[in-house]
Amino acid sequence: MLKDFYDIETEPIVNLEAFYGKPKEITDKCLIIFSKEIHDYLLANYACENIGTITACNGNTPIYLVEHNGEKIAFYLTGIGAAVASGTCYEVYWQTGATKFIMFGSCGSLNPEATTGKFIVPTQSYRGEGTSYYYAPAADYIDIKGSERLSEIFEELDIPHVKGRVWTTDSMLRETKGLVSKRKAEGCIAVEMELAGVQALCDFYGLTLYDFLEAGDVLADSGYEVKELKNANHSLGKLFIALEVAVRI
Repeated sequence: MLKDFYDIETEPIVNLEAFYGKPKEITDKCLIIFSKEIHDYLLANYACENIGTITACNGNTPIYLVEHNGEKIAFYLTGIGAAVASGTCYEVYWQTGATKFIMFGSCGSLNPEATTGKFIVPTQSYRGEGTSYYYAPAADYIDIKGSERLSEIFEELDIPHVKGRVWTTDSMLRETKGLVSKRKAEGCIAVEMELAGVQALCDFYGLTLYDFLEAGDVLADSGYEVKELKNANHSLGKLFIALEVAVRI
């Protein structure tokens, strides 16, 4: 069944030109932000220009432009989940011309010994969601192509980090002990909800994605630990790293 999702033999019916007109070329770099606190910090502390809007019946998503060290960088607050995050990414590309996306958020650790005190640079993601199967042939994992360059930048900035596989899932409430055990056995060190879908979309449309994560909650056989999740969601350190990455890519 999953093999049926990837259709490149016929044309898509929906085209973004019907909603937004011709594609724009404003900047080539964009931050994908998950934390409203980080998003609002940028608006409050930097000179930001509204350069576009993602429209939807449940509310609109503004796209802003900020300048950092001579670089003009777009940013927006994305929704949660692979389907929303990937579709929004492409709509932002259409409205801004951005082809290089830096995505950063929190995740659940599957291996706290490896992830504690370090950022996570995913190298592959298990495709436990549905979106990626519309943009890439069916397979268990998808390569995160920007991981090597991102790791190099982290080395340049002397940022502690660990590289490894992660697991993208559509449903955190169905992260069962059995599935956690399987993913850990395959070398996954973290679990999150967007990466496989966003990476597949970026590959399909020729965009480049740089993704890093900060572990908050922990999924283990002994139970679920949530105490560090708020800090992982909203710590400003990720923003400053993302801005420096944008300057270097």
